[in-house]
Amino acid sequence: MNLELRHLRVVCAIAETGSVTKAASTLGLAQPALTAQLQRIERALGGPLFERDRRGARPTALGELVLARARVLLPAMQGLQDEAARLAGAGPSPARYRFGGVNSPILGRLVHRLAAAHPQAQITTYASWSADELAQLVGGGRLDYALVGVCGDAVPPAGYGLTWREVALEPVQVLLPEQHPLSDHDEVRLVDLRAEQWVAAPGDGCFGDCFAAACARAGFTPRKVYEADVRGCIDLVEAGAAVALCQATFRPVPGLVTRRLAGAPLRWRLLLGWHPESAGASFAEEVLEAAVAVYDDSLATHPDYLAWLLRHPDFGVRRSAPAGPLTGDAGSGVRTA
Repeated sequence: MNLELRHLRVVCAIAETGSVTKAASTLGLAQPALTAQLQRIERALGGPLFERDRRGARPTALGELVLARARVLLPAMQGLQDEAARLAGAGPSPARYRFGGVNSPILGRLVHRLAAAHPQAQITTYASWSADELAQLVGGGRLDYALVGVCGDAVPPAGYGLTWREVALEPVQVLLPEQHPLSDHDEVRLVDLRAEQWVAAPGDGCFGDCFAAACARAGFTPRKVYEADVRGCIDLVEAGAAVALCQATFRPVPGLVTRRLAGAPLRWRLLLGWHPESAGASFAEEVLEAAVAVYDDSLATHPDYLAWLLRHPDFGVRRSAPAGPLTGDAGSGVRTA
């Protein structure tokens, strides 16, 4: 993970408040999410930044060094942004945000965060089952940003000149009814689901080559897949008629449980895309930072997944991918041993 300005703001907030809990409140984050961020920052820097006990958080020697640099860099960067805005004659806030999304669990939180930061901005959303449709709308100037997911290292929609950046990488999980025989397991082997009926929402997802390949590697061919909207998928799982793949940050539903697939055989990348020559490109880094922040904040309602992420730093929010179109081999989302 590369150190970013937002990480320095986290360190400064903890030092200024003397507490991770108080810093989380100041930054508008959940305390577990901020703790996870701090641990990732400390891993990146090679040591603890704070000594923490019942009296609060006090900087270590390494923490003091980071704070000294941060207190120079953050004001300097803010000054640069202010001067650039004045020179360009542009206001600090965008006039609008037009989002397209494909069944993303963080889009609502992202809209809420941006609306709070820019109350005068007009924010609109557009839902689609097709990432390619959203990319076309962004490329044609009808949307500013697309929030989509792709399986593993699959290529995001190409041919529209968009820049794609990763928000987070998740292990795909399975959605089960509470009464399912495997619901009391922390992890479920894919092969143990070989007799199950599956259900999936329409559109892009892991039920194509990735899922079939993962099942083949586990030694079986999956049964026929039902197709339904998200509400229909939930109903079928609740009824015990099927199980479903889901994102790790899928909002908890009473009566249902999410369980990790052992070995993380399927991965899901959440991506933000925009056109580099559009008006929205000027605010794309801010939107990306907000998307990362709300993803981290969403982990507060998934304590088991958050604990798993701390042991598996290759997942969750990673260092940002370079600007420009992402590339990869479609269908390569199956993790090999």
